Amino acid sequence: MRYLVTGVAGFIGSQVAERLLPRATELIGVDCFTANYPRSMKEENLQILRSKPNFSLLEADLGAADLPELLSGVDVVVHQAGLPGVRPSWGREFSEYVAHNVVATQRLLEAARNAGVRRFVYASSSSVYGNAATYPTSEETLPRPFSPYGVTKLAGEHLCNTYAANYGLSTVALRYFTVYGPRQRPDMAFHRFVAAGCRGAEINVYGNGEQIRDFTHVDDVVRANVLATEADLPPGKVLNIAGGSRADVNTVLTLLAGLVPTPLRVTRTDHQAGDVEETWASCDEARRLLGWTPKVELLDGLASQVDWYRARLEPVLAATTNSDLDPDLSVVPAPAVRKPAKAGS
Repeated sequence: MRYLVTGVAGFIGSQVAERLLPRATELIGVDCFTANYPRSMKEENLQILRSKPNFSLLEADLGAADLPELLSGVDVVVHQAGLPGVRPSWGREFSEYVAHNVVATQRLLEAARNAGVRRFVYASSSSVYGNAATYPTSEETLPRPFSPYGVTKLAGEHLCNTYAANYGLSTVALRYFTVYGPRQRPDMAFHRFVAAGCRGAEINVYGNGEQIRDFTHVDDVVRANVLATEADLPPGKVLNIAGGSRADVNTVLTLLAGLVPTPLRVTRTDHQAGDVEETWASCDEARRLLGWTPKVELLDGLASQVDWYRARLEPVLAATTNSDLDPDLSVVPAPAVRKPAKAGS
């Protein structure tokens, strides 16, 4: 099998590629290394992949690359690339979100259908639902994005469905719900909370902390992607991928307080535009069609992220003072980390 994984240097893309690599004759990774966080962190994510002979990396912008040539002979595309984040998607930045999340996806789909790709897996988001009318949300719930980012992810889904309906391209969109775990982007809440908790710094929480999320560990998301490359699915399928660890932000902070070495220092600021009050998914379709259910409990998953961050922090602490630390630790090599414990199936 020849795989193409886009966004391969990212939080999720790098771990999906690592899981696919043992079954790949060749795995081509593509990333354009956008400046949304330090490139050194993305290079760190690639360390394992770069050591494997069946992996190759192409640094390219999907909006401009020669995609027909790139996809020639590829069996499966796993499209993880995209510009992430609800809060930065407002204002003048929206055009960048359209370019990376909509235009690039359409170009990739066009090349995939012409190349005869067997399966196209698209990374979508729970942001397509917005503030849903009822919970838990199933895939039949009417999408109502509450942010420009959510609009672009839904547009990508519609493009997948369009190519499935018109050309029979076997697409599947996975709607991720609040993914966390090792390698998480530094702008995301869990990374910020863990970094501040480990360093005794201030934790900034948007709103009152009563926002509820269906938190999903990256290991469960990776497993869903692998299953989606293989399962017998109708073209244009959409599936929720959620962790079943539904909790509010204040509960997360309580759990984190028991995992870090110093008391938490929490401050609160205004609620941010585009942030929904609640997410809660029904994953019955993923269970039925993929045989997938989440396995990582919130406390175990949060502990794995704390372990990952502290393993990166300790070499820096040995060489500098706490006040000099870069909270993103963007230059620290990544050691092995403890995998989260599994709970049921």
